[in-house]
Amino acid sequence: MSSKSGYLRQPIVSVLGHVDHGKTTLLDYIRGTAVAAREAGAITQHIGATEIPIDAIINICGDLLKGKKFTLPGLLFIDTPGHHAFTTLRARGGSLADLAILIIDITEGFKPQTFESIRILKQYKTPFVVAANKIDKITGWQKTKYLGRQRIENQHSRAKTIFEEKIYELIGTLYDEGFKAELYYNITDFRKTLGIIPISSKTGEGIPELLMTVVGLAQRFLEEQLHVEKGPAKGTVLEVKEETGLGTTIDTIIYSGILTSKDTIVVGTKDEPIVTTIKALLKPKPLDEIRDPRERFDKVDEVHAACGIKISSPNLENVVPGAPLRVVSGNLEEVLEEVRKQTKIEFELDEDGIIVKADTIGSLEALIKESRDKGISIRKADIGNVSKRDIIEADATQDVLNKVIFAFNVKILPEAQEELQARKVTVFKEDVIYTIMEKYDEWLTAAKEALERERREEYVHPGMIRILPEYIFRVSHPAIVGVRVLGGRIREGVTLMREDGKLVGKIKGIQSQNRAIEEAKQGEEVAISIDGVTVGRQIKGGDILYTDLPSKDAKKLREMNVLTIDEKDVLDKIYEIKRKTDKFWGI
Repeated sequence: MSSKSGYLRQPIVSVLGHVDHGKTTLLDYIRGTAVAAREAGAITQHIGATEIPIDAIINICGDLLKGKKFTLPGLLFIDTPGHHAFTTLRARGGSLADLAILIIDITEGFKPQTFESIRILKQYKTPFVVAANKIDKITGWQKTKYLGRQRIENQHSRAKTIFEEKIYELIGTLYDEGFKAELYYNITDFRKTLGIIPISSKTGEGIPELLMTVVGLAQRFLEEQLHVEKGPAKGTVLEVKEETGLGTTIDTIIYSGILTSKDTIVVGTKDEPIVTTIKALLKPKPLDEIRDPRERFDKVDEVHAACGIKISSPNLENVVPGAPLRVVSGNLEEVLEEVRKQTKIEFELDEDGIIVKADTIGSLEALIKESRDKGISIRKADIGNVSKRDIIEADATQDVLNKVIFAFNVKILPEAQEELQARKVTVFKEDVIYTIMEKYDEWLTAAKEALERERREEYVHPGMIRILPEYIFRVSHPAIVGVRVLGGRIREGVTLMREDGKLVGKIKGIQSQNRAIEEAKQGEEVAISIDGVTVGRQIKGGDILYTDLPSKDAKKLREMNVLTIDEKDVLDKIYEIKRKTDKFWGI
């Protein structure tokens, strides 16, 4: 594209990583250093983003960038930390971020949100580098004036050994996740190898090298996609907020074109897109003026990509984070259709399955992808809090394993909470998708085991008893005898048979120490009452009796593989008895 028809915008850089691994500290350090190092270029604060001009970056990097020429105007850091912002910022089904920094605490390594961030980066195919943070916390670490390799070489042997072990662990985990990674100063081709830059957000060590790597990668590999037209603006909604005196506003990242205060815009909602006029474009004060809190925003007439801007307009209540924003120019129907398409999440729903709720379009996409990758069926997926209706719908499904709601970064509304008490629905409410999946896996294993136990109870189980001759309490109507359970189990209502296969009546009741019980297992001695039998005729003391299983129960119990070893032995004996008269029994 010719630069006459547009201009080169700064790349949008997102910082991802686990909580407390240093995302905010890194951004604060870069901002603070940039303000101190600036020349002519102001360090601009945008909504949800900070613009660091190239001259400030060159000053921070010092000799690292000496003699290097850049056409990039600078870097636009997304400073709403974490992967929530990353998944919210979508454009054309991909990520809006041109580059990402995955920050990892070198002393802790990969954590749940690190894995989550890696998955999201893969899903959106976003190029990234790894910032191995908190090198200052390594035992014996000394801050030095050296850069890169020399910084490591000049550490005491203990600190150097720990550093190398930790980096080796990171490289191994990244390899398991499908990436060939290496310390940045050992890399010849950044297209094939993922760069790891050791840093300390606290002391500032490695941050010049991190900025140098990010700027270098953007300049070398992204220049073409950073050319933008000077036409009507395109953007993505980052947050929907209530502001005193302004009502509902939207914080938006504009990634292409120009937005003016006179424009009519189309924005995506959960339902149909809205068409609205702009009341005000609001930009935060520059960073070095933000200390004066009397006026938080400046009203501006026009903004150019890439930037973050707060928009005040009528009818923004139903706008969803992650929705596209377009300026109306030309055919309104075409613009409406484009916004409609980009707000809609394209995926097939299943007839039966779980319900998925998330806070933004991007989060919902990520949650659906994770669920699909695990083979989980989804019958409803929506943006917003968990409502009473969601609970009722989840409970309406026949399969108990589908009475489940994934609630990512959303609330359970009070009436839904109330409904939940009366229903057998399980809600996994977390702000990390990885944690939802982990907890779901644990729950699913336990739920399947419980179901299996329930199912087992539906079948007649193999049982083998011996009538104790010294405990014949009554000979008939019903016969009451003492027995020892030699194997398996006996229950009320089960028919008994002799070793020759003849049926001898049904267990009417079981007692242990004068207390009625439902079931007796191997090793127990109990008294049982048997209907339809007389002791001395059909049965006598010392006889071995078996439970009479229906053929289909015997077959099912074998297939389910749920019997204990002694139950299997008893079942084998029952097979022998039954097959004397029916060679296909239990098949």
